Amino acid sequence: MILIGGGSRSGKSNAALALLHSAGSRRGFIATAEAYDDQMRERIARHRTERDRSIVTWEEPLAVAERIEAEGGCYDAIVVDCLTLWLSNLMIAGDRDIEAESRRLVDVAANAKANIILVTNEVGCGIVPENALARRFSDAAGRLNQMAAACAAEVRWMIFGIGLKLK
Repeated sequence: MILIGGGSRSGKSNAALALLHSAGSRRGFIATAEAYDDQMRERIARHRTERDRSIVTWEEPLAVAERIEAEGGCYDAIVVDCLTLWLSNLMIAGDRDIEAESRRLVDVAANAKANIILVTNEVGCGIVPENALARRFSDAAGRLNQMAAACAAEVRWMIFGIGLKLK
């Protein structure tokens, strides 16, 4: 499992696609974004055009671990883009055990037959959020990212389109 983190628009998705293309011919992509507004619909459409037709794409906002379990044996590598959108989807869905679902996703990804490339945003480099929901999200994202980094064979940090190997 490889974890690629960084800020918004830092080059994470492009780095993940480059790794995916070098991982073999059977490639999968789990897209976690949901189109709640025009800006997100535009972003999703742009990301779709960045993936070539050889990549099988699943739009999976919640059941990412289940998708990896179901498809992991059939692919050389699968990108999950991204963990923080998945986390926000869980929080919006309500009444979910965020810690348990985060642990499950990381365990499944770390033990998958396919190479799993996880993309995540680092949201903890700014100020502490003003409202309780944003603080809860920031804390949960930090815990998820630490959990994934601890289990990953490799961790990369993206900044200005340049990747730094941390682990």
